[in-house]
Amino acid sequence: MTYPSRLVVVAGTSTAVGKTWVAAEVATRLRADGVSVAARKPVQSFAPDERGSTDAEILARATGEDAATICPVHRWYEIAMAPPMAAEALDREPFTVGDLAAEIARSWGRNTAIGLVELAGGPRSPIACDGDGVDLTFALRPHLVLLVADAGLGTISAVRLCVDTFRPLDLDVVVVLNRFDESDDLHRRNADWLDDRLGYDVVTDLDEVTSLLAQL
Repeated sequence: MTYPSRLVVVAGTSTAVGKTWVAAEVATRLRADGVSVAARKPVQSFAPDERGSTDAEILARATGEDAATICPVHRWYEIAMAPPMAAEALDREPFTVGDLAAEIARSWGRNTAIGLVELAGGPRSPIACDGDGVDLTFALRPHLVLLVADAGLGTISAVRLCVDTFRPLDLDVVVVLNRFDESDDLHRRNADWLDDRLGYDVVTDLDEVTSLLAQL
């Protein structure tokens, strides 16, 4: 099997913080810079009216891959629940963290410089019948975790709780403050608190993220 030279897990403090948008934007920018990049969404659940704009389809448009390569069609669950709950609700076979990790490992093409793996929900959201996003991250052993967070109210607590979940894995975690507005006093103070007081690696601009990944 062939693996990317650098593997990056894209996590989020919760659902709807912009994990997919960040991953897609970074992939687009890396490709524009001539860096070979692939994305994986190990499993996805979605409302039926989201067909055409699921996470896998958005990532496919960014990387030039097929959506079924990014997320195998048997891991598409047409109900808005955590993936193992969706599988159960739809009366489909349960699956494990090991199943997802093995499918990802078999899916990579040749000569991929950077592989992005986007989790579902927050780090502790169930992603399989026997584990969550942290468990899958441990199984993948990436070079880096990008933790996408909102920049506004509640950010500090959410980031601290999520970073703590990854500490036992001894992985580098970079916090990406999505939708950051330099003119917003709270956004600036949140970024400064996380960086200066707590010592986290914090980025607020996707060009910074792209440069960081290109230099891994």
